[in-house]
Amino acid sequence: MSAPPQLRTAGGLRGALASGRFAVTAEIGPPRGVDPHSVGQSAALLRGWVDAANVTDNQGAHVRLSSLAGSLLTAEAGVEPVMQLTCRDRNRIALQSDLIAAATLGIPNVLLLTGDHPRFGDHPDAKPVFDLDSVQLVWTARTMRDDGLLLSGRPLDPRPGFLIGAVENPFAPPTDFRAARLGKKVAAGAEFCQTQFVFDVAGFARFMTEVTDRGLDTRCAVLAGVGPIRSLRAYEFIRTKVPGIHVPDEVGRRLRGVPADRVAAEGVAICVETIQALREIPGVAGVHIMAFGYERGIPEILERAGLERSARAG
Repeated sequence: MSAPPQLRTAGGLRGALASGRFAVTAEIGPPRGVDPHSVGQSAALLRGWVDAANVTDNQGAHVRLSSLAGSLLTAEAGVEPVMQLTCRDRNRIALQSDLIAAATLGIPNVLLLTGDHPRFGDHPDAKPVFDLDSVQLVWTARTMRDDGLLLSGRPLDPRPGFLIGAVENPFAPPTDFRAARLGKKVAAGAEFCQTQFVFDVAGFARFMTEVTDRGLDTRCAVLAGVGPIRSLRAYEFIRTKVPGIHVPDEVGRRLRGVPADRVAAEGVAICVETIQALREIPGVAGVHIMAFGYERGIPEILERAGLERSARAG
């Protein structure tokens, strides 16, 4: 079975990073149900505005349509997919099998991460696997691609050709360790990295100074995670319930300082300003926009931030 031709492209995320153009990726959450249209509808809103779109893998340990199926639906809608793959639910046999499946179906990018523990999701009694961690999974994918070998040592022919991504959280304690941890993933084979939400631009700039001092930005493209906070309830949840995210007090003051019907607009404005500031930080290769359920607002955010659609339109 040959890969769908729309998945075979010299452009997309790989092309953006190779050209040095400021890259843009976004995130698509697959549905909780048998709906073949919702992923395509979300992707259609992003077409021409992003270089690629991540399809999450049972995000938050909640059961949803698989990332593999969602990636194919995303491609059918004309957006290059990034298939996420977590270590939470699979042993090394299943992980390698899914990587082979992705490559066989022509999915050009994979994002490899450990995954949230099942206790945080809708099946808290599910048995976690975690046979490999994220660094080991990145190394596994790199070995499959560059050496043509499985972890068993058996040859893999033909070998995959995907772009390998990882994640990092610059604000998770101990913060002094975050650049070094990214360095481990880069050494394992990560070629691009998407970070957790950045609201503290100054703090992120300090992280990037460590990244550039280590020369990691020349080996791995760092895409800073951004997204609009569209309600005070969301602000409180992110500030108090999501570990490893630092939201400066100024963000709260701005969101509380506008009428209730203007909070969402102020959150979008903060996101736009954050993207503009991130573009000035040395070593930042792009942004990764996380706007769950608000994909329709991503084009406006990008346009206001000065990231024109024409640069990505096919």
